[in-house]
Amino acid sequence: MYENLESLVAAAKTNGPVKIAVAAGHDPDVIGAMKEASEMGLAEGIFVGNPDKIYSLSEEAGFNIPPNQIITEVDESKAAFKAISLIREGKASLLMKGKINTATLIKAVLDKEFGIRTGRLLSQVIVFQVPGIDRLMVMTDAAINISPTLMQKAEICRNAIQVSKAIGVDCPNVAALCALEFVKNEMPATLDAASLTLMNRRGQLPGAYVEGPIALDVPLSRFAAERKGIDSPLVENTDIFLAPDIEAANILYRAILYFAGGESGGIVLGARVPLILLSRAETPETKIHSIALGILVGKAEEL
Repeated sequence: MYENLESLVAAAKTNGPVKIAVAAGHDPDVIGAMKEASEMGLAEGIFVGNPDKIYSLSEEAGFNIPPNQIITEVDESKAAFKAISLIREGKASLLMKGKINTATLIKAVLDKEFGIRTGRLLSQVIVFQVPGIDRLMVMTDAAINISPTLMQKAEICRNAIQVSKAIGVDCPNVAALCALEFVKNEMPATLDAASLTLMNRRGQLPGAYVEGPIALDVPLSRFAAERKGIDSPLVENTDIFLAPDIEAANILYRAILYFAGGESGGIVLGARVPLILLSRAETPETKIHSIALGILVGKAEEL
């Protein structure tokens, strides 16, 4: 288990620089992140996009990109498919979003003929750390699935378990988050959480310990758990926080960053390779953490 994101990045570097296909690579933030990743020996980019803009932006950044790492394609949709073809041909190990609409890239990824779909559900998994807790934790899904069904939540949970194992947690504790710890018909998320718990106990959702419904204070505070009369292995020992929907997950993620001073890295799982789909609001450090996480998860899939 990696204690922090710095150790996660260090571990990823031992795998040598991997190739990352960047769809619509004429993005200043992505070029800056790939410059740092290259200098660290973490990754090398293959930039598919507008070559004039790529050369101009790389010059501004002081980043010398070899001509054989730039593929010309000014059309956004075609750039996505060309980047994906690098994955299909084994020329790149990760796919990264550049200056392209996320929906356009996801559509290309899921294309039945030319994409890299696997039949699994795509979902975002974030690994984060916060001051005062000396280990990494996972949360999901703040970016892809808006209002997941029960079976989609099970798939989201499986993806998060896969990431947890890749960062060294053999049997992660999963909190199926809700507003309270009781099943209520008026609150469908509690029904889903209880169903996920039962699925876990009966072997339908293996590789972890799942418990829910459970409110956020219980996994984080023994005081809260004792006051609520809850005795659970999740108390102050939760590895995965499974949010009930994208709104709750996104709010929780922003609270981790801006209220708690946390740091993070995130990837999207479910395709043939991990996807790095970050917004421009993410810090350069988050981009590096995400690349490192993608490398470790990709390596674990190969084993």
